[in-house]
Amino acid sequence: MIAEPLERGLAEEIEKGKVTMKMTNKERGKFFETNYQWDLLASRNIWAFGPEEQGPNILVNDTLPSEVDTKLLTSVKESIKQGFQWGAREGPLCDEPIRGVKFRILDASVAQEPIFRGGGQVIPTARRVCYSSFLMATPRLLEPVYYVEVQAPADCVAAVYTVLARRRGHVTKDTPKPGSPLYTMQAFIPVLDANGFETDLRMATQGQAFCQMHFDHWSVVPGDPTDTSIKLRPLEPASGQALARDLVLKTRRRKGLSDSIAVSKYLEDETIIAISASGNADLLG
Repeated sequence: MIAEPLERGLAEEIEKGKVTMKMTNKERGKFFETNYQWDLLASRNIWAFGPEEQGPNILVNDTLPSEVDTKLLTSVKESIKQGFQWGAREGPLCDEPIRGVKFRILDASVAQEPIFRGGGQVIPTARRVCYSSFLMATPRLLEPVYYVEVQAPADCVAAVYTVLARRRGHVTKDTPKPGSPLYTMQAFIPVLDANGFETDLRMATQGQAFCQMHFDHWSVVPGDPTDTSIKLRPLEPASGQALARDLVLKTRRRKGLSDSIAVSKYLEDETIIAISASGNADLLG
C-alpha cells in the first residue's frame, strides 16, 4: 500500500456528503473523474471513506486482476476496510484521526486457506500497512484554526496586530465600520494559541476591543513531526520548524505513548532488511 495526499477540497466535499459510499459505483466514479480527474479504474474501485462513513480519507483498490487473485482479495475486503477505518481513526503520530489521505492498495498476497485469512489476522495487518505507508509518505500534523472577527477603535488597531502576531495569528482584512469610529478586523488564529486570547486582547486595548471566534479550517503545523534531529528544551516554547515535533512529543507523552515514531514497528523483518539493503535506512526512523 502507498499513501498520498488527497486533492485540495476533496476532504471537505466528502465530509459535506457531496460524495458518499451510498452512491452507485458509476455515480461515484463519474464524480471523481469529472471533478478531480481520477482515472476510471481508481474512481470505480474506491472501497471506503474513513474513519466512519464520511471520514476525509479514501481507501482505493489499485491492484490489477492480472497480478492479484481478485476473488481472494474480495473475500477479505471487509476486514481490510475495518483495518483501514481503525488506522484512520487512531493515526500513528499521536493516536488522533488522520485527515486528507488516499491509501492505495497496490498488491496483496492472500492465503488460499480460509483459516489463515480470518478477520483476526487481516484487520491488524491492514492497520499496520496503513500506518507504515502513512509514515513513509512524509506525514504532517494538522491543527484547527479559528476565524476571528475583532472590533476595535482606530487607535487600538496596532495593538490587535501585535497580540495576534504573538500568537501565530494574522489579519486578513481590516476595514473601517461605516458610521462609527470602529474598525472591523478579520483574522485567523490557531486554536492552540487562542487560549486566553480574548483576555490578552482586552488588556492590550484597555477593554475597547472585543472579538468573536469560530472554527474555520485545518492548517499544516510547520515542521516535520518525525524529525528526530530537532532538539527540544524543557520549559521553553518551541517555534518555527520545531513546532510539529514539539506538539507530537507532548501529545504522545500526555497519552502515555513512547517518544519513538519509527516505521519499523509496523513492518515485517524481511521488509526492514530489504529497505536497509536498498540504502533507504533513514526512512525507517
